[in-house]
Amino acid sequence: MRLSPLLLALLALPAWAAPDLHLYVDGEALPVNLSLTGGMQQLTHPLAKGSYRIRISDAGNSCGTSFGPRENMPLPFGTDLPMDNCAPESSFTLKVMLAGEYEFSFDPQTPSLKVLRATKKSTFKRQPPEQACLAWDGGPVTVSLKGVWPDGTRLRDAYSRQEAVVTQGKLTLTPTKESGGLLLLEPVAAPRPEPFSWDQASVYFLLTDRFANGDPGNDHSFGRQKDGQDEVATWHGGDFKGLTAKLDYIKALGINAIWITPMVEQVHGFIGGGELGNFPFYGYHGYWALDFTKIDPNYGDEESLKTLVDQAHQRGMRIILDVVMNHAGYATLADLQDLGLTALTRNSDTLPARWNEWRPSSAQSWHDYNPFIDYQSPAWNKWWGPDWVRAGLPGYPQPGTDDVTGSVAGLPDFLTESTKPVGLPPLLAAKQDTRAKALPNATVSDYLIAWHTDWVRRFGIDGFRADTVKHLEPEVWLKLKQAGSAALKEWKANNPTKKLDDLPFYMVGEVWDQGVTKDFWYQNGFDALINFDYQREAALPQAQCLASAEPTYASYASRLNQDPEFNVLSYISSHDTKLFFGDYQDVALQRRVASSFLLLPGAVQIYYGDESGRGLAKDGGVFDQGVRSDMNWQELASGDKAELVKHWQRLGQFRASHPAIAAGSHRQLSDAPYSFVREKGDDKVVVVFAGREQP
Repeated sequence: MRLSPLLLALLALPAWAAPDLHLYVDGEALPVNLSLTGGMQQLTHPLAKGSYRIRISDAGNSCGTSFGPRENMPLPFGTDLPMDNCAPESSFTLKVMLAGEYEFSFDPQTPSLKVLRATKKSTFKRQPPEQACLAWDGGPVTVSLKGVWPDGTRLRDAYSRQEAVVTQGKLTLTPTKESGGLLLLEPVAAPRPEPFSWDQASVYFLLTDRFANGDPGNDHSFGRQKDGQDEVATWHGGDFKGLTAKLDYIKALGINAIWITPMVEQVHGFIGGGELGNFPFYGYHGYWALDFTKIDPNYGDEESLKTLVDQAHQRGMRIILDVVMNHAGYATLADLQDLGLTALTRNSDTLPARWNEWRPSSAQSWHDYNPFIDYQSPAWNKWWGPDWVRAGLPGYPQPGTDDVTGSVAGLPDFLTESTKPVGLPPLLAAKQDTRAKALPNATVSDYLIAWHTDWVRRFGIDGFRADTVKHLEPEVWLKLKQAGSAALKEWKANNPTKKLDDLPFYMVGEVWDQGVTKDFWYQNGFDALINFDYQREAALPQAQCLASAEPTYASYASRLNQDPEFNVLSYISSHDTKLFFGDYQDVALQRRVASSFLLLPGAVQIYYGDESGRGLAKDGGVFDQGVRSDMNWQELASGDKAELVKHWQRLGQFRASHPAIAAGSHRQLSDAPYSFVREKGDDKVVVVFAGREQP
């Protein structure tokens, strides 16, 4: 864009004479000054979910110092958009889907504006709202234990290992500063622990590719490439060998189950990431399957999977495998090349020898691989085929508009409701290295169930986390649970020295936005559902003051622990929503959220890095990519992040040692200090919160 004579004159003025500019959000000026002099300027500002009008101007909104688009238009993430230097009326519209900090970059020389979700590299920290809490002076705390333990009972604080005796119905101890004012009281002569139950699950959820790289030799399977930029959605190298090497670290957190993302062979190539194709987006996360019968080599091979499961079992930890029954992955250039489906392409002679090596020119985006694919070709019947999926392709059933027949994110939607017997999909029938075999009189859902449960039968997978549950028919999930149960029973019969116990197969489901509600899904194969309510409603206020958790604790214990067929899996962070530490980047707050969260009744899910203050990654304008950063191992050698891990370990081990915390009854003992007792069978503990220490 050519600069106006007025703007050129302003830029030529001494710096002291340049007018101050401000970023205006819905007509309100942010306090940070911007300038017409110098280079790129950045500011970070928190925004709630919603739609905002964005422009840059001086206080007088003067022509020449008023910047916006030539006409009202959207402001997409991750792209420098030109601004007119005399636009007093027009503005950009920014749609924010996830509350958080957003980084605005203003280049006065162009002029242009770009917005991205802020990352851990930002110096800005969002401040949580103030919340009143009990005050603790750092001294001894006396708690009434009348009716809980008789006089003479010797108790231990599991956090500090201090001991004291109940006298006249009371006990006095001083919490350690590191505990944040907590006492975790247990009898010194503790009863023999009860056997594991899924009701007391503490699940560690990780994206295999982002956790630990144990074998750099498999980082570029199928010619997968790095982008040399922010690596927002390329493969980062995490694998089964890396995870196996970290099992002792996970065990030390009190974890008894590990949830790994789908491990099956993913689409080989990339699609364009974000609305404007700012980056190459690969299936590193595991949710874009190509072949359900093969392990993706980026994760490892069958031997490394066997070692992972066996080593986890030896440490008393179960493996939960994420499974996708709803959809397959996109058709990428690399898949069409590797599967010999070159008839579905145009001008492929202009592509590199390995199609995964294609890169956009300076005038292109990563979406510009699409013109090489002929989406109108009749040869698409050689791909999944119209008997297998809905897709917007010639001869295929078209996606519907409801949850079951719709297409999630434009992905090919399996016809799981079909009762028609089918053969192998054409792409697998022709794929030389697949383990898929034709099944007699099998429907699409029969194949998917057989493929997924084969991993259970062969390797002893203990349970499934089911993706996109509400997008399938309930009866299909019930069949999956029944088949998984039979497969695990068979594996245990064949591996009596390796099995942990005779517990049945476990299944937890993702029904988007589900809370603590027992509904028909529990009659259709699910032992638990993921609880979206806790992160959204309770995590922050209870992290600020543990005493505010009482209504939640009482409600969850009453609703979950009095019904043996009802449980939920609660979380504070996830790969699809937000990262608790990413919002506030506050180690002290991250310590406190452990205190409230790990004492929650019901099952809990720790997302990798919750315990270590893992920060956000650059997201390229796609909000959920920021919460999928690499595990921050380099920060854990010493310092506040290392101490943070120790705090999570102490609380997690206390939870693991006492089934009463997750699965017992709950009764408040006092308001100040806030204290409660949890009890299940012979297991009994009391938790005391003295309050936040005063400066």
